[in-house]
Amino acid sequence: MDAVRIECVTKRFNSVVAVRDLDLCVASGAMFGLLGPNGAGKTTTLRMVMRMLIPDAGRVHIFGNPLDDRAQDLIGYLPEERGLYPKMKVRNVLAFLGALKGLSEAEAGRRALEWLERLELAKWAERRIHDLSKGMQQKVQFIAAVLHRPLLLILDEPFAGLDPLNAALIKDIMLDLRAQGATIILSTHRMEQVEMMCDSICLIHQGRKVLDGDLKVIKQSYGKNTLRIQHAGGNGFLDFPELVERANHHGAMVDLRLRAGADPQQILRAAVERGVSITRFELIEPPLNDIFIEKVSGSDA
Repeated sequence: MDAVRIECVTKRFNSVVAVRDLDLCVASGAMFGLLGPNGAGKTTTLRMVMRMLIPDAGRVHIFGNPLDDRAQDLIGYLPEERGLYPKMKVRNVLAFLGALKGLSEAEAGRRALEWLERLELAKWAERRIHDLSKGMQQKVQFIAAVLHRPLLLILDEPFAGLDPLNAALIKDIMLDLRAQGATIILSTHRMEQVEMMCDSICLIHQGRKVLDGDLKVIKQSYGKNTLRIQHAGGNGFLDFPELVERANHHGAMVDLRLRAGADPQQILRAAVERGVSITRFELIEPPLNDIFIEKVSGSDA
């Protein structure tokens, strides 16, 4: 059974069509990436799954059933915007939000303290939300989403405001929750996280789906046509427009999208002739970030 099935969904705001004829499925137990540029319709889609917005056309099913009040208790939601009460104490706000999801006050309080301990916030339990840093508030918001042990977890930019250590902590918890059977929909602009964590993706642009499916299959369909080079020295040896379709520079590393039939050994020979020190020279499948840019740019054409 699919955890989420969206069938021909459209949502308008006056004359603006935010989502148009969208179909997608999220398998139970999967980590699913919902991707798109700013204004693509991602948050609108998530809010329709949450029943915060009602589609103008089409249907949304959760675990095989139409959306209703009972389905809401199966979902945990971390919104991109802060949704906490700034003057309430951390433990109290978590207990309150847990109670809204059907937990008893005692159980909500107990789980809140366990999660605060796990996310290294226990000493802040009696402090007010507005006393916390943005990163700490993000972790509290994450706890609120998972406190009632939802079967479906929807995370909109979960790593926003987090330093690398805390981002890694949240990532590990997400993987642990998936291992326990939860289905996770991840919406983020951090393509490297999607690439490492997600089983499948859907990329939407201007309210329409432009790419979806198994992430490994999508990447394999492009073939190993990207040359990743890490080097010391200038980039002059990379001037091969007849071989290179596009270059994406990352300081000492560059990804080259090769043209059909291009011989990467010509580039390696040019580097050796110019005395460039090469520490990595590898043909790879294109990074998801490059696929994202290509599909979005192409759909604008």
